Amino acid sequence: MSSFETLLSLIAAVLAASISAVLIRATRPLLLRVALAKPNARSSHRIPTPQGAGIAVIAATLLAGGIVIAMAGSPDLTIPITVFAACLFIAVVGFADDIRSLPVVPRLLLQAAAVAALVFSAPADLRLVPACPFWLERGLLLIAGLWFVNLVNFMDGLDLMTAAEAVPITVAVALLGSFGHVPAACALVAAALCGALLGFAPFNRPVARIFLGDVGSLPIGLLLGWCLLELALHQQFAAALLLPLYYLADATVTLFRRIARHEPFWSAHRSHFYQRATDNGFTVWRVVGEVFALNVVLALLAFASVALNSLAADIVLLLAGALAVGWQLRRFSRPF
Repeated sequence: MSSFETLLSLIAAVLAASISAVLIRATRPLLLRVALAKPNARSSHRIPTPQGAGIAVIAATLLAGGIVIAMAGSPDLTIPITVFAACLFIAVVGFADDIRSLPVVPRLLLQAAAVAALVFSAPADLRLVPACPFWLERGLLLIAGLWFVNLVNFMDGLDLMTAAEAVPITVAVALLGSFGHVPAACALVAAALCGALLGFAPFNRPVARIFLGDVGSLPIGLLLGWCLLELALHQQFAAALLLPLYYLADATVTLFRRIARHEPFWSAHRSHFYQRATDNGFTVWRVVGEVFALNVVLALLAFASVALNSLAADIVLLLAGALAVGWQLRRFSRPF
């Protein structure tokens, strides 16, 4: 384990947390005027609340990550320009959607362009399934990445929910990077994103004073997806699947249930398991607390997968993770 890389990750996290908190305080008065989120069919809040804190979170992540990478002065550690550019692009798309709702098709096409930039910029010699044609594998990764970006947005419907999901994932990626399981730049960006979300958390704790908005949830989904893709391309597929397993299960199961019921699945709703939990008597603190605890468990299973490094262990650990997530979903769907 590199103590130098661990120190860099810690510096990136602290710097990003500070920048994020300062920028949120500075921009909140303006967002109160131009980006007020009014309660709708999907909302868990009851009074109009400003959104757009994602501007501060993403700015802090990219600034802190870029500064630390540049200051490290290592020829093997370079700023991932394509990732940063795609992140900024999808943040602009999200902000436009926050201010004035964009039509579904153009919005998805713009998101797909950002995801494609990351998927097709990955080195061609890094493959998930070498026997699969390159174009097919990357095409499937594009679809998966687009779904992941959107499910992170869908799941950002409760105070502190995104932090409860993303903080364990980013901590895990940063630690795995210290052991060489993902590139150092990826680990540092993950640490910066973790810090930026921790700087945002005090403003988003129940009852939230500000929301991320699409300007935050979309690029956060893109950055998390990139981190998980790097992990998978470095032969840690089980870990890459375990870390976001709760979000994947909640969003995907909800989508298929709505399709099966012939509901307009593209419209706002409160059918996610975490939303049903609050309707069933769970407090917001309890929901996000249990989601955070579950994600810590999934992170530990991911670490075990990397340490054991065997197909049999991966199968057992994935089954254990699926059982834990299934139990949590069932718990959320029943009255408390």
